[in-house]
Amino acid sequence: MKFIIGRKLEMSQRYRPSGEVVPVTLVKVEPCVITQVKTSDTDGYVAVQVGTGSKKHLAKPQVGHLKPVAEHGDLATLREFRLDSVEGIEVGAVCDPESFVSGDVIDVTGLSKGKGFQGVVKRHGFGGGPATHGHKDNLRMPGSIGAGGHQHVHPGQRMAGRMGGDRVTVKNLEIVDVNAEQGLIAVKGAVPGARGTTLLVVAPEGAMKYISAKKPAEEAPVAQEAAPATEAAAVTE
Repeated sequence: MKFIIGRKLEMSQRYRPSGEVVPVTLVKVEPCVITQVKTSDTDGYVAVQVGTGSKKHLAKPQVGHLKPVAEHGDLATLREFRLDSVEGIEVGAVCDPESFVSGDVIDVTGLSKGKGFQGVVKRHGFGGGPATHGHKDNLRMPGSIGAGGHQHVHPGQRMAGRMGGDRVTVKNLEIVDVNAEQGLIAVKGAVPGARGTTLLVVAPEGAMKYISAKKPAEEAPVAQEAAPATEAAAVTE
């Protein structure tokens, strides 16, 4: 499974080689750092915690939690991804954005736009009531909300209320184009949220590439061979 944290930029369009115009959403992705590896023995489930972005000030608990990856700065966003196995994944490794390629099928999760308090027509798609023949101010009313015999409304009744601001996942979206230099992924169609929304991009198929956290070992200095005795004697003379 491949995963990364992105940020929604805007909608645009791309052209396929056949000339077809495809509406896409541009997602800005940056290298994500593995901040914690969770296993069934230690946490009861298998997952990795990933951090990205930067923040000016972190609370002390977060500073202590991110101490093993302090060289990457104060990470602003932390998210978890459930995995089948965390074998070979180490804290401090960096997720390579180039793991995603054109043609990948992904699931995108984000926070949908908040629309405030809305009526049943907009929130649930009700048809409303008739506009004439004695139905004054009844065009967008909800109508009956249930039988009156038991004197209460059943739980889950669709009514007016707060709309949006929910965690939404859109599945089976296609990656149309990948610009590794700019860190942009063009996803076919729309994804949840407004501009700047944090997105979780997951590709069920494929393997994630990591940039190892271990620094390359420094080569030991080569010892200089001692000069022959004849040369040393000549130098002293």
